Amino acid sequence: MRKANLPGSHNHPLRAYEPRPRMPDEHPTPQSSCVRRAALVCIDLQYLGASEGHGLFENHKESGVSEQAIQYYLDRVENTVVPNTARLQKKSRQLSLEVIHSRIQSLTRDGRDRSPEHKRLGVHAPPGSELAEFLPGVAPEGDEIIINKTASGLFTSTNLHYVLHNLAITDLYITGVYTNECVSSAVRGAADLGYEVTLVSDATAAITPELHRATILTTKGRYANVKTTTEVLKELETFGESAEATG
Repeated sequence: MRKANLPGSHNHPLRAYEPRPRMPDEHPTPQSSCVRRAALVCIDLQYLGASEGHGLFENHKESGVSEQAIQYYLDRVENTVVPNTARLQKKSRQLSLEVIHSRIQSLTRDGRDRSPEHKRLGVHAPPGSELAEFLPGVAPEGDEIIINKTASGLFTSTNLHYVLHNLAITDLYITGVYTNECVSSAVRGAADLGYEVTLVSDATAAITPELHRATILTTKGRYANVKTTTEVLKELETFGESAEATG
């Protein structure tokens, strides 16, 4: 009985014009692209955790955080983080770079889909609620991408990596709150996945200056570049030039 010629056997070698199959570990990483593309990722700039009298700051006395720390944080968000993020968004839009917004928002009104972490902490922004709305001045425009999450980890709890891969993004510039929590988690997750990450130091905030500085110290040179808004605005121009050259 004659043996069948199986693909890949010595009786049926792959023809020269047939592409070699891609092995499972050969999928390209963000860094393997010869053309670098940047995206601005703005984290949790919403009423839930970044606005006086809303969500986590609705009742200061029951928060367990000192009034001094809360006022420092809210002042930094309003007068530093939001204006600087707005400048970065404006420049990114001018250069046709992706501006991506992440926020805490449950799939359900009662929040039953939330992570155990958010259930334990009482963090919940129902869909369509004011708590889920973005702060004025840094809200999405047009069809900019919005990523909803119900945990601290932006990459572990959403499909952001899949979306960035589809967009061929290699470089991420990250702003938002809190520096030492959701922002730090996103920075480390992105670094682990192979992105070139820049944390914008004056477009992020933590509940105290000490927590902010400590996060910057442990991040810089290990997981990400750390730069100011002014430095990043200049750097983004290079991506605009690259897009024009390859367009």
